[in-house]
Amino acid sequence: MTRTAYPSDVSDEAWACVAPSLTLMKEDAPQREHSLREVFNGLRSIVRTGAPWRMMPNDLPPWHTVYQQTQRWLKAGVFEEMVRDLRMLIRAIAGRMPQPRAAMLDRRTLQSTPERGGRAGSDGHQRRKGAQVHLAVDRLGQVLAVVVTPANEPDRAHVAALAAHIQEATGESVAVAVVDQGDTGEQPAADAEAHGIRVEVVKLPTAKHGFVLLPRRWVVERSFAWMARFRRLARDDERLAETLAGLHFVAFAILLVHRFVTFMAQSA
Repeated sequence: MTRTAYPSDVSDEAWACVAPSLTLMKEDAPQREHSLREVFNGLRSIVRTGAPWRMMPNDLPPWHTVYQQTQRWLKAGVFEEMVRDLRMLIRAIAGRMPQPRAAMLDRRTLQSTPERGGRAGSDGHQRRKGAQVHLAVDRLGQVLAVVVTPANEPDRAHVAALAAHIQEATGESVAVAVVDQGDTGEQPAADAEAHGIRVEVVKLPTAKHGFVLLPRRWVVERSFAWMARFRRLARDDERLAETLAGLHFVAFAILLVHRFVTFMAQSA
């Protein structure tokens, strides 16, 4: 008996693309009780809908099976590798160099929930208690690095960690980081320079009337808008900061796989 198909289910073409990265052991291994594809469908369902793990639909694998396999995937870094490979392919398709020379940096604050434990901090500017997600993307809006911190920590204090993750993900190809006025000052510039990155601050116009589209800064804002499609990333529902960061890579992997499969179908 076949189960009901969900909108979040992975397509045949997308599964063929991601299966090699997700197979940490043989599909027919004796200890495997559930189809790896169904486990991945369960993860996609959670990330898309934002439902608690224990409210996994009954016709998908048990929630604890999906959760445990997700943690194995996150600890193995499979989604970071998947995003890296897809990012390079899509950049090549777009006629760009495999690795970017510039990165756009920004952050957003996610409202905390009881599950987040003691990780939350108060963001006085946004009047919100939760976690800050620091994001770095290339010129196409594809993720390079994610760092999660309490919301009460200074924005510019995490430039060094973000720069280190950027260079690790790109093979130290990034030379310029475009940031907002929250990352101005000598210390953020020195922290980035220590990793071979020059900080370029894009400031708001002196006379601002209504919405202003800032040069290159809109790219990372669009990436945050893409993340809004994944309800699990609308709030900080995770006990571990590493899980919250990892789920951002899961979401980007889903987006980039769809983008790549669509291009290949159009080119066929």
